[in-house]
Amino acid sequence: MKTVRLNNGVEMPMEGFGVFQIPEDSCEQAVKDAIDLGYRLIDTASSYQNEKAVGRAVASCDVPREELFITTKAYIQQMRYEKTKQAFQESLDNLRLQYLDLYLIHMPFGDYYGSWKALEELYREGKVRAIGVCNFLPDRLLDLCYNAEITPQIDQIERHPHYQRKEDLEIMDELKVQP
Repeated sequence: MKTVRLNNGVEMPMEGFGVFQIPEDSCEQAVKDAIDLGYRLIDTASSYQNEKAVGRAVASCDVPREELFITTKAYIQQMRYEKTKQAFQESLDNLRLQYLDLYLIHMPFGDYYGSWKALEELYREGKVRAIGVCNFLPDRLLDLCYNAEITPQIDQIERHPHYQRKEDLEIMDELKVQP
């Protein structure tokens, strides 16, 4: 599996298995199957309501934890420093993990600056290997980068042939933020 080196030196798989819209009752088997097929990056979010199923799959697979790259996200109602810290712990508990590989702010709404401070603290404490954002347009990403102590390692965005986002990618490249 090809990897990309993030701006903090962490290696992240270039391909992952996302569990958006996979119901809790079928998510565990889907993640087990994905891991069996060679996926090592698993992407979920608190708002997907299937973190527990992902956690069961990760706990029961034969792949050592350090070979997996587990990502989850704090959603809009979890913005603010205190709420994000609580959301992080709930996600860790749901996923049955001691640490996350990547924790993201799902959308740039609410007090995401307070949430970013929480992510920076979790990163410094070693509870997460990389931190980032999702769905941040260039103006929001630039503003956060210029006002943060730690530059996000990731901006997870929608990209495909019909939505190539050239300007977004150029700005991310300048900021050393991996799309």
